[in-house]
Amino acid sequence: MKLHRKTGLRATALGALVVSGALVLTACGSDDNASPDGTKKTTAASNIACEGAKGQLLAAGSTAQKNAMDLWVKNFQAACEGVEVNYQAIGSGGGITKFNQGQVAFAGSDSALKEEEVTESQKICKGGKGINLPMVGGPVAIGYKLDGVDGLVLDAATLAKIFNSKITKWNDPAIAKLNPGVKLPDLAIQAFHRSDESGTTQNLGKYLSEAAAAEWKHDPKTKSWPAPGGQAANGSSGVAAAVKDTNGAIGYFELSYATASSISTVKLNTGAAQPVEATPENASKAIAAAKVKGTGSDLALSLDYKTKAEGAYPIILVTYEIACDKGNKADTLPTLKAFLTYTASEEGQKVLSDAGYAPLPAEIATKVRQIVPTLS
Repeated sequence: MKLHRKTGLRATALGALVVSGALVLTACGSDDNASPDGTKKTTAASNIACEGAKGQLLAAGSTAQKNAMDLWVKNFQAACEGVEVNYQAIGSGGGITKFNQGQVAFAGSDSALKEEEVTESQKICKGGKGINLPMVGGPVAIGYKLDGVDGLVLDAATLAKIFNSKITKWNDPAIAKLNPGVKLPDLAIQAFHRSDESGTTQNLGKYLSEAAAAEWKHDPKTKSWPAPGGQAANGSSGVAAAVKDTNGAIGYFELSYATASSISTVKLNTGAAQPVEATPENASKAIAAAKVKGTGSDLALSLDYKTKAEGAYPIILVTYEIACDKGNKADTLPTLKAFLTYTASEEGQKVLSDAGYAPLPAEIATKVRQIVPTLS
C-alpha cells in the first residue's frame, strides 16, 4: 500500500489488520444437517443457517467494517461448507460503484446511498432498487502519536482548525486550554486524511459541520477529503499506519484500527460534564438515538452528531450493506440472504464489541432482520 504525502514524505502502511481469532466460532456438523442440494443448513456449534448457500459471493466497499467483515466471513464460511464470501475493502465510494455496475452482490458503505445512486441502482436491480441495511456501528476515533503525552482532550472547533491547517503546533493555546497541566511539545502537527473516497471521511465531515459549523464550512456530503493541506493515506489501515509511525501525527479511523495497533485516541469535549472517550459503549449511546429516515425497505438513518448526552461519543458512523430489494441475481441470492441473515442476527452482532464496534440498537436490528428475508 502506498502512502501519499504532500510534503513528499513516504511511509509504509500496514497490511490488513488481524483481529483476534478468539472471537471466531468453531463450526462443526454432520451430513444430517444438509439441505437437498447438499449445502448445510446449520452447525452444531452455531445457529448460522446455510440453506441454499453455495458458491462465491462477491462484495466490496467500506474499510470501516473490514475487521467486522473478516470475523463474519470466517464464521460463515466455517459453518457453510463450500461457500466463499469475498469482501474487498476498497472504500465506500468504490463499493457503491462496483454495486451499481453489477460487479458485486452487495456493497458496504459508511453513508446511505444518494438519490442519484439509488436511481442508478435501478439499472442493476431489475424491478427494484438499492436499499440501505444498517449492519454495524462504531466510533470514528481520532488517533494521535505524541511522545510524552498519555492523554489528550480536543473539541470539535479545535479539531476543525487542525484538519483545516489553521492550528499547526501541538502547543497551540487552543489545545493547551483543553489540556491544563499537560506539557505539550513545540512540535508541528502532522494531520493525516484519507486519499480515497470514504464514508469515514464523510461522517467526520458531518460531525465537524454540525458541531463546529463556524470552523468547518466544507460540503458535509462529500466522501473526498475537502480541506487544504495535510497528508493523505489510502484506507483506514493506511491512515492508522501513518499515525502509528509518525510522532506529532493525528488522523481518523475506526476504533478497531486504533485497538489493533495500540494507537492512543483523543477524548472529546462535547459540552458534557466529562470528556468522552471513543469506546463501543459510548458510541452505542449516540447511535441509540438514531432515527430511520428511509422509507419502505430502506433503513437509512439520521444520526445526532451534536449530542451532549453524558458518555455519548458523537463521531459515529453506521455501515450499511447495500443490496437490491428486488432483482438480485438468482445464483447469488440464497447466499446473500443467508450471509446477511447471519450478520444481522444476535450471534453475528455479538462478535462486534470486542473488535471495537458497536452492535446495532435492538429496534434497528429487528427491522433489518425483518427485511433481509424479503430480498428477491
